[in-house]
Amino acid sequence: MRQFSALFEALDSTTSTLRKIAAMKDYFAVADPADAAWAVFLLSGRRVKRLVPARRLREWLVESSGMPRWLVEESYAAVGDLAETISLLVTESRDADDPDELSLSAWMEKRILPLADLDPEEQGERVKRWWRDLDPERRFLVNKLLTGGLRVGVSQLLLARALAELTGVPRAVILHRLMGRWQPSARFFGELVSADTTAEDVSRPYPFFLASPLETGPDQLGDPEDWLTEWKWDGIRAQLVRRAGKCFLWSRGEDLVTDRFPEVGEAASWLPDGTVLDGELLPWNDEGVMGFADLQKRLGRKRIPADLLNEVPVRFMAYDILENRGRDVRALALSERRAMMERRLLSAPGALRVSPVLEEDDWARLADLRMEARSRGVEGLVVKRRDSAYRAGRRRGDWWKWKVDPYTVDAVMIYAQPGHGRRSSLYTDYTFGVWRGRDLVPIAKAYSGLSNKEIRRLDRWIRANTVERFGPVRSVRPEQVFELAFEGINPSSRHKSGVALRFPRIHRWREDLSPGGADRLSDLKRLISDGAG
Repeated sequence: MRQFSALFEALDSTTSTLRKIAAMKDYFAVADPADAAWAVFLLSGRRVKRLVPARRLREWLVESSGMPRWLVEESYAAVGDLAETISLLVTESRDADDPDELSLSAWMEKRILPLADLDPEEQGERVKRWWRDLDPERRFLVNKLLTGGLRVGVSQLLLARALAELTGVPRAVILHRLMGRWQPSARFFGELVSADTTAEDVSRPYPFFLASPLETGPDQLGDPEDWLTEWKWDGIRAQLVRRAGKCFLWSRGEDLVTDRFPEVGEAASWLPDGTVLDGELLPWNDEGVMGFADLQKRLGRKRIPADLLNEVPVRFMAYDILENRGRDVRALALSERRAMMERRLLSAPGALRVSPVLEEDDWARLADLRMEARSRGVEGLVVKRRDSAYRAGRRRGDWWKWKVDPYTVDAVMIYAQPGHGRRSSLYTDYTFGVWRGRDLVPIAKAYSGLSNKEIRRLDRWIRANTVERFGPVRSVRPEQVFELAFEGINPSSRHKSGVALRFPRIHRWREDLSPGGADRLSDLKRLISDGAG
């Protein structure tokens, strides 16, 4: 644990890419394989299930610190991060029995994960003993692991780059091996950095290539004939894998969703072994593409009843082929891959379709088609360079998403809470409301869209204009108006307002607008009736 704690500190204390890579290479060069596997697990953004509720940790903190509950809660509200609050308030010295000698893998497998099988009283005894035994740095890290809140500021691409430079295994191979389902173990880490490819998992998808936002229009891209343009579908990005006689459907979030879309899995059995397609899962009936809200009815279910299969049929709209008859074809030009995919799916079953290319060679005409996007049930256009390879992550230059302008609403900030990691000392996460009669009802939470300068200024205002505190959350005077952008809106019984916004974010701070000028709930509900979902 000592080595990983030092790595965490090194990564958290710099924004330099080269320094982060150097710190990871130094760690993995000497780490035990089992520890290295858990480090990869944590650095790649994977998390263990939350084992202890935050409320219970706060109760144990009151008991361990000897402080009154109100002071603990005030401290938590001031610090904004529970793990850091515990590290600061538990001040007992370490015991002679030094658990710091345990490795990262031993901590995870022998201490932290077994908490799930204990009753709350035994959990509390063990966790409070760890707090007493550990120094503040490792106490902070252990609590981050307990709460599932460990964020390091390292992308999977950066992690793969460090491992590739250290081991000589190509980064693309490491990124591929990090995909799918795997458990951290010494064996896994050995396979991750091995030059041998005979033990590859047949279900494993490839890293997704992501388009970058095109903010100013495509004129600067040059000749439109050098580009391939498609609709930007409003569904779930997925890869369809057919290997060893089996079908696997992976979401971009690396969830295996084959069972939730049985019609796609059944159609995929028609594909030859060694086929991997990239595309979009879309709700689609006889009239065409349906709304994303319809697709959500099938998410989060392990079994899909027959009536829902009939109500919301789904198809896989393919727009790229990544593997053909067992050969990785990602390095080929898009035009070659596209022709290969079209030949492969020429007579495919109904649940498998090829995303159509928009046969326009004029940016102005494509701009007109983009304006028709919402009426067609899509989000805009995707523009791809015809000679582009299929890369990993969001690499600017080859693929661009040219979305329609978002919907907007003027809303009043009503709650604020601290952010995470480097932002844990600032109020950066906000809740916004609109008017229903004389009351403000919450409609969205958002944390992105403001500059660092605006965040610091707003943080000072929040601290000076707090009305009530609820743990780390502050209720503030309803005086600040913000324009929120969002992609769609749907009715929701789970929200007090009765509506749910898709991908809300802050567009601008409306200091020119008084709270009374903010929008009303009826304005948002009108968008639903107008088909904005």
